[in-house]
Amino acid sequence: MLNKAKFFVPVLAGLFLMQGCQEKGGKKGEFTQGEGGLEYQVYSKGKDGKYEVKENVTTDTTTVGQVMTMQQVVLNDKDSVLFSTYTSKRPAMALIQASPYKGSLEGALLMLKPGDSAVFRMSADTLFTKSYRQPLPPFLKPGSKITFRVKVEKIQSKEQATVDQQKMQEEMMKEMQAHAEKQISVDDATLQKYIKDNNLKAEKTASGLYYIITQKGTGPTPKPGQIVAVNYRGTTLDGKEFDSSAKSGVPFEFQIGQGQVIRGWDEGIALLNKGTKATLLIPSTMAYGQQGAGADIPADASLRFEVELVDIK
Repeated sequence: MLNKAKFFVPVLAGLFLMQGCQEKGGKKGEFTQGEGGLEYQVYSKGKDGKYEVKENVTTDTTTVGQVMTMQQVVLNDKDSVLFSTYTSKRPAMALIQASPYKGSLEGALLMLKPGDSAVFRMSADTLFTKSYRQPLPPFLKPGSKITFRVKVEKIQSKEQATVDQQKMQEEMMKEMQAHAEKQISVDDATLQKYIKDNNLKAEKTASGLYYIITQKGTGPTPKPGQIVAVNYRGTTLDGKEFDSSAKSGVPFEFQIGQGQVIRGWDEGIALLNKGTKATLLIPSTMAYGQQGAGADIPADASLRFEVELVDIK
């Protein structure tokens, strides 16, 4: 399962990267041809509040080492979004760096000042071989181009940016907690309906996890800190499989009670004797929450796991 977003984080995440709300990029028009194959359009806001083409665009290296806060989206040749700051209401924050080669994205960002908007287009092959130092990923074609749409909110020192980041993180945690509190009752109603519709007899823990013992084991139950080996198959409630230990052919091992897995697993596996087979019905708040996981696990998805506790080490 490929996570396209991860390929675009390193260039912009010299200091840290957070996500933000949607902003449209620059206006369509003819690109200016820059060095190294870089194509760009830079716009600044006029006195009437409208964006106009910025004349005499220059590179300002005095901002190297500072932090740029921006709205940003990455598109392929077909204008399909590969990465964006659309998913939450927080902008991206990136350390401004010296350009490592002609036509780099780092060099492109040096053209911008607070309030500027820009569209940058560059070779995908060059971006990955020179910036990421890795082969072109399979979701991009050789010879294709990548488009970055950027709107700069501010440029500040690392110290100022760190304060802003901490504030954003605090706000984000409060929002996530409020969302999770509301989601608990939604998840429970969803799981109860699933149990009823499928004629299941399940036990419920105080935290909201449902479990069904399908084959009782005879061994001990694991204690926090012990390593367990588990065979499993994970599906969404509509039956779509997103992962299975059968893919690797060996049980999955982890240290129980140490936060190495989702909370529903830490709690659910701890309930089982060695040799037990069970079904875990895990509410989203004990799984991947409002972030989801990749393309197969959407936000706020409750999950079903068929598990077997093979060994306790």
